[in-house]
Amino acid sequence: MFGKRPTSGPDLRSPAPAPAAPPPEPAYEPSSGGGGSDVGLAPLPSDGLGAPITSPPLAVEPPREAARRSDNYYQTKATIFGALIEAIDLAQLAKLDGESAREEIRDIVNEIIAIKSIVMSIAEQEELLDDICNDVLGYGPLEPLLARDDIADIMVNGANTVYIEVNGKIQQTNIRFRDNQQLLNICQRIVNQIGRRVDEASPICDARLPDGSRVNAIVPPLAIDGPSLTIRKFKKDKLTLDQLVKFGSISPEGAEVLKIIGHCRANVLISGGTGSGKTTLLNCLTRYIDDDERIITCEDAAELQLQQPHVVRLETRPPNLEGEGQVTMRDLVKNCLRMRPERIIVGEVRGPEAFDLLQAMNTGHDGSMGTLHANTPREALSRIESMITMGGYTLPSQPIREMICASIDVIVQATRLRDGSRRITHITEVLGMEGDVVITQDVFVYEMLGEDASGKLIGRHRSTGIGQPRFWERARYFGDDKRLGAALDAAEVAGEPLRR
Repeated sequence: MFGKRPTSGPDLRSPAPAPAAPPPEPAYEPSSGGGGSDVGLAPLPSDGLGAPITSPPLAVEPPREAARRSDNYYQTKATIFGALIEAIDLAQLAKLDGESAREEIRDIVNEIIAIKSIVMSIAEQEELLDDICNDVLGYGPLEPLLARDDIADIMVNGANTVYIEVNGKIQQTNIRFRDNQQLLNICQRIVNQIGRRVDEASPICDARLPDGSRVNAIVPPLAIDGPSLTIRKFKKDKLTLDQLVKFGSISPEGAEVLKIIGHCRANVLISGGTGSGKTTLLNCLTRYIDDDERIITCEDAAELQLQQPHVVRLETRPPNLEGEGQVTMRDLVKNCLRMRPERIIVGEVRGPEAFDLLQAMNTGHDGSMGTLHANTPREALSRIESMITMGGYTLPSQPIREMICASIDVIVQATRLRDGSRRITHITEVLGMEGDVVITQDVFVYEMLGEDASGKLIGRHRSTGIGQPRFWERARYFGDDKRLGAALDAAEVAGEPLRR
């Protein structure tokens, strides 16, 4: 045992606001059965992107007695946590590995419980030990949620309200923080890992967890009801296009076309709304890039997970307290052109960097990719044009649209449907200009047919009957024309092509 705990124990024996003795049953019970890692909701099965939707359990308001026991639990935890901080040497604790530090904390907490004569059941004591270890060594109450692989988003709205997204549906949990200060400390712990800060002087921050999960934190005075933390989690097992086929996000023929698009160095723009699976789809497409290609990624918070050996990852930087030192996405894209890239991948195009990305696509960096927020492929083209004009360029619309047509080959549209499932609804190619209008044609579309008794939408992916899309010559250059033709023919056999 190490630390500065006194041998005589006057600290720990000092009077504390010990709670009244609880009844024999545990003082804190999740709303559904499970161990200490449960968060009050029965875990729902998840097959990933586009998984079948399982209706979440109806929220049942806990009885008043259970609410009182919950408050009693948190009061007891605060008492023990305060005694732990007094009894432990944090400098020595930092020198231990995670498992040893956890065991040391458990020993000290058990001794505190014995000295203070706190009456707790074995199950409740184990739950308390796990919670305190998570507070000291991890992300506190968020640890059980981060450990679940079926959760896509964690949304913390102040210390007492935490929501999660499971299978496309948002559910409230019974997770809570000790107070807003604990939540703020966890936000700071997350962003400090990548050299950023979040406080009153800099109240907005984008960050990432070690596993690549994207984090956004906004704190008072901008967040009125306490710090707000949003975490977009990624699955431990990375999704592939074959798995997306299994989940119904795309048909086997459509997946084969996407594989060819990724391999034959077509310039791709992935469009979709928030939470539609754009980054997941971008990760899937990059799997078909050859290992001998040099790839450079530019992101606000690094979340792309490329498997190729020759990858350079770049990340933007916010300004410091003096307002200096900012490195924007446009700065990164410009610098990419001096790094001898073969492909440039932009995590999300949201500003004037769209102009530099289009120039890169049109000047020998074929196979570049990016994502942006838009509801349809045609809206994606309009947004690209708007972002270029927002950058201060005084070009007329005609040259901008001609640049878009010359740069972008394919737009892939991802959509999150109202039942929570995610589908690739369009594979659209950009053909060119007719007058001042950009001409596009759909190669694959998703056609909704209705919904079943449980509210799940029913649909199918359909070929539009295009025999040889515009990128056919590019596919033939890379030896993929026969695969492309077979996929398009199979799509017509699987379901009659959608004629317009």
